[in-house]
Amino acid sequence: PSQQDAAFVASMEQVLQVYARPHDPKRPVVCMDEQPKQLIREAREPITTSTGERRIDHEYLREGVCHVWMFTDPLGGWRDVRVSDRRTAIDWAQQVKVLVDDPRCADTQRITLVCDNLNTHKLASLYLAFDPEEALRIANRIELIHTPKHGSWLNIAECELSVLTRQCLRRRLSDKQTIADECYAWANGRNRRQIGVDWQFTTDNARVKLKRLYPKIVE
Repeated sequence: PSQQDAAFVASMEQVLQVYARPHDPKRPVVCMDEQPKQLIREAREPITTSTGERRIDHEYLREGVCHVWMFTDPLGGWRDVRVSDRRTAIDWAQQVKVLVDDPRCADTQRITLVCDNLNTHKLASLYLAFDPEEALRIANRIELIHTPKHGSWLNIAECELSVLTRQCLRRRLSDKQTIADECYAWANGRNRRQIGVDWQFTTDNARVKLKRLYPKIVE
């Protein structure tokens, strides 16, 4: 295998080992991901037919883009969805600060944060957004674990974003506040039902299904 394959394997196994940890409220594993959402306004008001069907004109107006942030504790059964205008390094740092200061994380010793391997998902982003003392305070509260390049499917937050999109956002929404309200209601509903994730893909599974990526040791 190539050096790139070896890097993928090393990062993947690190993520899978994190997912194998037992649930520990003092050291929770939180997954985060973000996605853009295009703001679309109807060019004409939809009409409702006599049979109750809602007819929507194919024409629409673009109103820009916002970004949806997903933070989820798969074993704790909660998720938090937020909406921002952008997703820069400073935006990421601000979202992480909200996570660290969230009352549900008040008693945690350290949060293991699983995220995609983007250049904004770095501790250095904290120092772009805050003064050194505040940046260090936040950095000391988190352990960053990155999914491998081209391996974002290992991020459980991506699964949650997929569910959010299918159940809530796969329609025309014209402004950021409406999307934020819809996401808040969706997350609260799932949190009340304590919906978690039963992750089944283990390191042993990876070594069978992705064995082409592993080195072959010849004695």
